[in-house]
Formats: sequence, C-alpha cells, structure tokens
Amino acid sequence: MIAVTTFAGRKVALFGLGGSGLATAQALIAGGADVIAWDDNPDSVAKAQQAGVKTGDLREIDWAAQAAFVLSPGVPLTHPKPHWSVDLARSAGVEIIGDVELFVRERRAHAPDCPFIAITGTNGKSTTTALIAHILKSSGRDTQLGGNIGTAVLTLDPPKAGRFYVVECSSYQIDLAPTINPSAGILLNLTPDHLDRHGTMQHYADVKERLVAGSQMAIVGVDDSYCTLIADRIERAGVRVSRISRRAVLADGFYFADGGIIQAHAGKSESIADLQGIDTLKGSHNAQNAAAAIGACLAVGVSIEEIRKGLRSFPGLKHRMQPVGRKGSVTFVNDSKATNADAAAPALSSYDRIFWISGGLPKSGGIASLAPLFPRIVKAYLIGEAAPEFASTLGEAVPYEISGTLERAVEHAAKDAQADGGTSVVMLSPACASFDQFRNFEVRGDRFVSLVAALDGVTMLIVPEKGQ
Repeated sequence: MIAVTTFAGRKVALFGLGGSGLATAQALIAGGADVIAWDDNPDSVAKAQQAGVKTGDLREIDWAAQAAFVLSPGVPLTHPKPHWSVDLARSAGVEIIGDVELFVRERRAHAPDCPFIAITGTNGKSTTTALIAHILKSSGRDTQLGGNIGTAVLTLDPPKAGRFYVVECSSYQIDLAPTINPSAGILLNLTPDHLDRHGTMQHYADVKERLVAGSQMAIVGVDDSYCTLIADRIERAGVRVSRISRRAVLADGFYFADGGIIQAHAGKSESIADLQGIDTLKGSHNAQNAAAAIGACLAVGVSIEEIRKGLRSFPGLKHRMQPVGRKGSVTFVNDSKATNADAAAPALSSYDRIFWISGGLPKSGGIASLAPLFPRIVKAYLIGEAAPEFASTLGEAVPYEISGTLERAVEHAAKDAQADGGTSVVMLSPACASFDQFRNFEVRGDRFVSLVAALDGVTMLIVPEKGQ
C-alpha cells in the first residue's frame, strides 16, 4: 500500500467505496489523514465500516474544514450532471481529486525521479500497459503495474528510487488528476467513447490531452485528427513529443512498416523491432501498441536489446487476442474481452482462416459492421442469446451452426479446424457481452481456456488457473 502522507493531519472527504475507493480511504488513513467517507450504496458503507473507515453522510459534514474531496472515478464529475457530492464540494471551494492524483503527489513528495509511465487512449491501452510492464519486468527492473488495468494504484508498493510505475489511466481518472506528470505519457488514439460522461468529443479529447501535456516525454499516436492536433499543440507548448503511427511513414517518430517498427530521426530511419512471428502482437493495432511501448521504454532508459527481448516473450493480455493452446497447425485464441463488434474486429483482421466462436448477450448494432471480415471466417459457431440474430446477419456469406453453448462450440470448432488441415485458428471473439451465460468476460475466457485444455493432443501455451 502507498500511505498517502501528503494529507497527514488534515480532513479529507471521500465519496465512492467500491474496490478502488475503499483502498483509497485506507491509504489516506494509513498516511495520517482524517477521512470521512460515504457511498450511495448502504452495503458499501457497511463494508467500509467493517474495514475501520469512518463513514458519514457528506450532506451533513463541515465542508469548509475539508482539505480535499476525493471522488471515485466511476462517479459523475461533469456529465450527464455532477453527482450531488461534487456540487457540495464545489460550493465550498474544496478541490476535487482522485486516487491517481494522490499517487502523483506521493511520488512527487518522496521519489520524484522514479520512472512513471502513464497510458491512455480509447483503444489498446490495456495491452500497451501490460506490454510495457512485461518489458520492464523481463529486464529485471522493479516494476509496479496498476490503475485502470485492474489494480488500484494506491495498493502498489510505495514510490522509491529505481522503482518503475506503469499506470493505465481512464479519462475519468485523468479528469481527477490535475497535476499528473509522468516521465513518459502515452496517448494512443481517440475515437468517440464515454460521451455520456464527457458531453462532447472535444471535452473527452481535452481530458485525455492533460495526461500528455504534463509529461516529460509525450508519445502520441497520430492516426486520428484529434491526436494529431494534440501532438502539435503540446509540442508548441514546449513538451517533448514522439509521434507514432501504424498507417503512415513518419519523418520523426516510430511507425509500422514491413512487419516491424521503424524509428525515424533527423532524416534517417532504421528498423528497431521485428514483430513478425510474435503471435501476441499480431495486427496493425498491436503494432501501434508496440511502437508506443518502445518509445516509452526508451524514454525511461531501457535498452533496445532489452525491449526486443521483452517483445518476443510477451505472453499477451489475458482474454485479449491471447494464444492459449496449439494442436498441429491449429491455434486456439482467447479474445473474450471483445464484447462488441468493434472490439472483435482487430482479432478477426489478424488471421486468415478462422473458426469463429461468437455470441452472447447482443450489443446494439450486432455484427453487421464486421461484414468486410467475413471472408476470413471458415465457419462460425454461435452461442447465447445473440445466436439467431448473428445467424441472420451471416446469412449465406459464412457457414455457421448454432452451437448454443460454449462447450459445444469449442468441441465442434476444434474438430472442424483439425479436419480442415490448414493453418487456422479457433477463436473465441464473441462480439457480445457475457451476461446471458457468464458473470463477466473473464469467467467466459477462463472457461474457454479450460475447455481447450481438456481437448486431446493440445499443447497449452498458458497454464489454466485453478477453478476453471
């Protein structure tokens, strides 16, 4: 745990007592703050009380006495309208911050030079975060991985010299981190997302820009107009910028060409990393992730040889285009994190002969947008509530069966792929939520892995977790 000492002896109000909120309250208390916490969910309040956190309705506290108001990132700050606790804090002139800001202040107070890499973007940030952490760990560095990727940042080990932090940041977290100042800040891309929470695309982009604007070195993807403008703007403001692209040849920066990452600088270019043969980094979207990781790791002192070694050994992000087993020329790929059509597109575009397991609880729009990728699909195996709808969309374009359950789909897809005789993949990339059959996409992905492991003759590339 990172004890938040920067508020020692002062009163702090906190709203939101989910996983990260409770961890934040405990970190503040450990650092000597006088915390009063609340949540709209009585069960969360009761859990916090059992954990020794002082609770109380924030409508009834003395706001003038509070040094800060710490808000959990899932609670609305601006749109569709501010949460009632936000209105109270603003009326009292109390600053509103989040757990990432508390981390930033602790680092600044105790180890300002320890490397801190922060990653954001609409797509690809979790894979990029995991890849950077893997490169650092595989090179023997003391590495702490957290943030939006699933581990609350204040549950990490405390900042100290030589300790590297790799933190995935959502737009909600950045919005609550006004002084965020990473050693290397990454903005991968921007497409419309979370507009219910940000109001407009421009406001969403403005929030994301804050992360790279405060960086010592900003790594910015320039394959969309918003990010291109951001890169130009912060560079004019004096920030060192390294541009990355998966589509264009750059005069200066890192770009994808000929199956690898090219670095261009001062009129010269050279290939610095070959991605061919790295199954966990297939596709141009992963080339962008790799380019960002390379730029960030170089910025914090990692050698190119250490980076190349880490790229080659990257096991992939769990449940995201993750090769989990192999039998002969058939590879089994777990892409359970693809919970809508847009999320499934990268995996489908990365392989040529796919035995596709899809379906679940359908999302708006279905899979019609994936039609250009249908020629890559040898056969589809449809499960869950979406099966009839997906069958209608596939029509005569793709052979399919309505398997119903994941168990039948894996069994039939594996048998058909083996009989096919060519190099192919059996891929779970559902393009659907999981809730009709599974608690979440993690459980769905774990079940897929266990079913693959039970097939005869499959060599597993990962070890199934107990309980799968």
